Amino acid sequence: MSTIRLSRFRSVSAAELRLFGRNRSALFSALVLPLILAVTVAGAGVEESGTSAAGLVVTSLLGYVLLAAVYYNLVTTYVSRREELMLKRLRAGELTDTEILTGIATPMVVVALAQMVVFVAAGAVLFGLPVPVNVLLLLAGALGGVVVFVLIAAMSTEFTRTTEAAQVTTLPVMIACLVGSMMYTALDDAPEAVIAALRALPLTPVVDLMRLGWLGTTGPAAAEGFTGVLDDALVPAGILMAWIIVGVLTVRRRFRWEPRR
Repeated sequence: MSTIRLSRFRSVSAAELRLFGRNRSALFSALVLPLILAVTVAGAGVEESGTSAAGLVVTSLLGYVLLAAVYYNLVTTYVSRREELMLKRLRAGELTDTEILTGIATPMVVVALAQMVVFVAAGAVLFGLPVPVNVLLLLAGALGGVVVFVLIAAMSTEFTRTTEAAQVTTLPVMIACLVGSMMYTALDDAPEAVIAALRALPLTPVVDLMRLGWLGTTGPAAAEGFTGVLDDALVPAGILMAWIIVGVLTVRRRFRWEPRR
């Protein structure tokens, strides 16, 4: 996956943005579904459980945005473009592999980042959550999560033959990631192997970094300050980096640019 030239990247992104705007199901899962969840959470009285509980729920919603807006939509988009032979045609021109894959991903990434900003603002206004303890760590978690789930979406196309099949093939990843990132901090009595497995799921380090950056803690423990969270961030940052490396290597070797014959 080689370097990106801005002009060619813009052309692919603009074309993909137009196609994305015409896809009603993609627009619904990217724009409407996370907002429905946010309204549901707001109406469930989460703020009455305290700042800590509200913060954990809102940061879980940030993780869900990555799954819905980036991962699921991008799997269906990559598969659709592959089956339409668009990837093959784009690759036959001057575009590099990186320009093609990142250009196609741009609309979903923009939507996801915009929703995260909205959720952070909503967390402050609706739930009275504090100013982020370490904004840089919060941003690192969000941006790292975007990169990871773009790569995992590309990896998932390997075993997804059609856009219809994406509804099935993406479900185990989404459930495992969402449940794992929400549950592992509450499983104090679980075997260490189980906790380690949940922490190793791709969404867990992302949510951990965002929680550390925003709340100063990943669970019921006392919040740390700007520098205090850095030590706690080492493990999730390492796991996140490992997923990025695995994703890049796998996409380089295994990504299919043409339909199976």
